[in-house]
Amino acid sequence: MSVIKLLFTAMASASIAHAQIPSTGSGAVFPSKPIRIIVPATPGGGTDILSRLLAPKLTEYLSQSMIIENRAGASTNIGTEFTARAAPDGYTVLVATTPHAVNPSLFRKLPFDPIRDFTMISQLALTQNVVLVHPSLPVKTIKEFIALAKARPGQLTAGTSGGTSAFLAVAMLKAAANIDVLSIAYKGAGAALNDIVAGHIQFQVNTTLAALPFIQAGRLRAIATCGSKRTTTLSDVPTVAETVPKYEATIWLGLMAPKGTPKEIVDKLNSVVNQALRQPEVRQTWAKQGAVPMVMSTTEFDKYLHDDVNKWGAVIKAANIKVD
Repeated sequence: MSVIKLLFTAMASASIAHAQIPSTGSGAVFPSKPIRIIVPATPGGGTDILSRLLAPKLTEYLSQSMIIENRAGASTNIGTEFTARAAPDGYTVLVATTPHAVNPSLFRKLPFDPIRDFTMISQLALTQNVVLVHPSLPVKTIKEFIALAKARPGQLTAGTSGGTSAFLAVAMLKAAANIDVLSIAYKGAGAALNDIVAGHIQFQVNTTLAALPFIQAGRLRAIATCGSKRTTTLSDVPTVAETVPKYEATIWLGLMAPKGTPKEIVDKLNSVVNQALRQPEVRQTWAKQGAVPMVMSTTEFDKYLHDDVNKWGAVIKAANIKVD
């Protein structure tokens, strides 16, 4: 059974108590109109893929349309600011990712506060990044890649999108392995993925979720994963840390709403998502896809975000990472 079908079956089977639709406080029943899911990334990347897996059956479960709206750019800041400025009525939500916690340390000034301007709904998943090369590049391991990069300083091209987890993963690899590669800026990970598949660039760091179909088809080669442990999805692919000690660059995804969104609406959305993510079949299937479902309360997600902001702040300062 596919992860999509499992996820949606779980939503449909939630208890009547959880399925009770809350009022917005103005007399209207929530939801009484379509809900916009803001994806601050381009189509085709891991964030977009996971959002589109969730949307159709959330529509079915809540009896309202879930409209995916891609607002990419500025290291996810465009879509994030748009959501922060939206009405706090539950009808605009954000699929935030790791850059939400990273950007406060990368940018001198943001037009929003990543914590104070948002209400946490639920974390969705953790997914590993993977180091990808075009099959024409004569390397099969991260050790061979590092050796080649040192032999050809400034010649190997990496597709990155400033401020994203992939951007940081490349920057951290350059610093940790002491290599010089040419970073080419893209508006989003999906565009960079298209270019590495076409052979226009030589390597990229992307989510396992987005890259897996191309790896399985032999159109890209996975030379390392970026977590602290090997992933079950690519169990034969070693981690970067096995060659470069202490290296780690994973990504999380979570659902947020503008600050001031009514608690009963936030709790309803949290319940809908978590009821599905608790299912063992969903967890097992998502793990095979490279995405591990994360069940959290709104309070737990809020603490997780605070901790992640602090973690990445320390990493960025220590590595002297800057947005080009």
